[in-house]
Amino acid sequence: MKVLIIGSVWPEPASSGAGLRIMDMIQLFLKQHWSVTFASTASGTGHMSDLDALAIRSVPIVVNDSSFDLFIDELQPDIVLFDRFSMEEQFGWRVEKTCPSAMRVIETIDLHCLRHARQLQCKRNPGVVLHVDQTGLYNEIAVREIAAMHRSDLSLLISDYEMELLQSQFGVSHNIIHLCPFMFEKQHMHLSSPPFGQRAHFISIGNFRHAPNWDAVLWMKQQIWPLIRSRLPEAQLHIYGAYAPPKAWALHQPDSGFHVLGRADRVSTVMQQAKVCLAPLRFGAGIKTKLADAMLNGTPSVTTSIGAEGMQRNLPWAGDIADSAETFADAAVSLYLDADQWVQAQNNGFRIVEQLFDAHRNGEALIQRLLQVKKTLASHRQQQFTGLMLRHHHQRSSEFMSRWIEAKNKLAALNLSKH
Repeated sequence: MKVLIIGSVWPEPASSGAGLRIMDMIQLFLKQHWSVTFASTASGTGHMSDLDALAIRSVPIVVNDSSFDLFIDELQPDIVLFDRFSMEEQFGWRVEKTCPSAMRVIETIDLHCLRHARQLQCKRNPGVVLHVDQTGLYNEIAVREIAAMHRSDLSLLISDYEMELLQSQFGVSHNIIHLCPFMFEKQHMHLSSPPFGQRAHFISIGNFRHAPNWDAVLWMKQQIWPLIRSRLPEAQLHIYGAYAPPKAWALHQPDSGFHVLGRADRVSTVMQQAKVCLAPLRFGAGIKTKLADAMLNGTPSVTTSIGAEGMQRNLPWAGDIADSAETFADAAVSLYLDADQWVQAQNNGFRIVEQLFDAHRNGEALIQRLLQVKKTLASHRQQQFTGLMLRHHHQRSSEFMSRWIEAKNKLAALNLSKH
């Protein structure tokens, strides 16, 4: 089986949950002895995974350029995985036109329309966004995102909350969506980590380019941390995250125990040194890698309803959940001081990882679903008339626009060469 992954960025598993998710997918495909090619429109970075070491072919591609058609015609993949709906918008019609029998799959990472709606609502009324009304949810991003799902053969969701939302609010058929939470190998579970008495201070972690993470840092700085620090005057908060901008470094204030430390070389190392992980997310979507990392490393956490969403089902949380600055600070202090509560929270986290994020169980279910859809692809598509209709109109509009841009770019390059 040949798999082509079309990425909006090159995978950086140490920088973001999205990068880690894509690498987990790649590892799963390699275990099936499938060949994997990764193509991206982005420039490379010094933090991207070494795909060559995994015998994965890396191919730079360009939007609005027919060179992609030649590339994919030569490759002839069996499955094409888009790492976001925006990649399907750019390349989905080209894949269908050149390789119509290739199965097209979207890895959603999280529902962008849900995160966008919650972010706008948080700006209007600062606070944890528990509910978004239909007016806010039916935004322009939703129109694009749901249309891309209908045009594709399968879309992968990481959160059971988002699975239910797609079906109840948008009428998306269960036939074209599949739930695949985190996939953690058993050898990475229950990592041997320092006990309560050998840990100190608080930790918060998250890519600074991700808007929910930056908002969480600001909320901690302005409201939550002063409340914690007033009761624990010796405590420190260590904030890690890739791509910290100058405005983040400006918050660094060691005298108040507020430390902005940038990228963590190894998440497991800094997570196991901390006593409690703080994730005061007021908006967002999907499920949170930072909180899963905390569970894996035996670090209890305090988060909001948004942070815990889709991550526990009916199991008790690995710490506490609080949606106001006051209750959040209370929960953090209590967990920090109470050894018995801390150990119970740690065990709750181990239980969540075991029951919800098992790599073998979740990976096997995904592979079986991919094979089943691939085997019945013709009949699968016949049952999705909405997708057929959307592909027809999208192909015509996107193709003509893309070819017009390509012709315009060639003309501009020709004129430039003359001068």
